[in-house]
Amino acid sequence: MAKYEGVSISVIRRLPRYHRFLKDLLLRGIHRISSRELADLMSLTASQIRQDLNCFGGFGQQGYGYNVDALYEEIGKILGLDQGLKAILLGAGNLGMALVNYINFEEKGFRLIGIFEANEQLIGQTVRGIPIKASSQIEGFCREQHPDIAILCLPREVVEAEGDRLISYGIRGFWNFSHYDLSIKHKDIVVQNVHLGDSLMTLCYQVNELGRD
Repeated sequence: MAKYEGVSISVIRRLPRYHRFLKDLLLRGIHRISSRELADLMSLTASQIRQDLNCFGGFGQQGYGYNVDALYEEIGKILGLDQGLKAILLGAGNLGMALVNYINFEEKGFRLIGIFEANEQLIGQTVRGIPIKASSQIEGFCREQHPDIAILCLPREVVEAEGDRLISYGIRGFWNFSHYDLSIKHKDIVVQNVHLGDSLMTLCYQVNELGRD
């Protein structure tokens, strides 16, 4: 049985936000906070925060509130940020390189161990100390290094075949920036689909709604 079986995905999706706000509090030198203060900061209710955290055992003290240092550390452990899962990235184009250069994978619970690309002009270049390898080397690399997740920055038309291949090598987690959802075909994997265009269109709607007030 999973340690936190039964916890809703909506609660899990709020945990990174808690973690981010708590880190900001620590950087500001704040080491103690009440549920009410944290709720006001995050535009939630104190009841929502207590309900979320009670799914994992609580952490607050009556009359004291939350120890920010301890809560930050505990949420990091719940998210598994201390596990150092191994990640590979497929697609060393503009998007892929932006992710490699600007995301602190280690802080988010991952170690980026490999980058793969089909464009021969990019193969052999080094990014953050990681050499870009040919796509043809993925199988051998996976058999030897056993990565936990793959980051897909690939054209939609190749993702199904590449996903099938990676799953056959034992990868079960995907951070997917293509427009093809691997989980439709494969039910025993975990996929986080990222659609940047969807977010932008949602913003378009919201800004237009402001203009109609």
